[in-house]
Amino acid sequence: MKINDIRIRLIQKDDSKLKAVASIVIDDCFVIHDIKVLEGNQGYFVAMPSRKTPDGQYKDVAHPLNTPTREELNKAVLAEFEKAKANPQE
Repeated sequence: MKINDIRIRLIQKDDSKLKAVASIVIDDCFVIHDIKVLEGNQGYFVAMPSRKTPDGQYKDVAHPLNTPTREELNKAVLAEFEKAKANPQE
């Protein structure tokens, strides 16, 4: 898997755990929108796009199937998030 592009949209709400929304392009042929960057008790983390089920639970719409892929995706998205925070006007 090659992540070709990551777009970060910073969220400017001080009282929200949601800090950014990302879109990624994989292998120049597949895009995933609405990846969330959230602030938790142990720092920032990535949440995949999800939807609420009738019983009130949230289920991922798209997600990595294994730990190495999840770690690669998290690392790439969080790195772009840190760049966007450092240069918010770009």
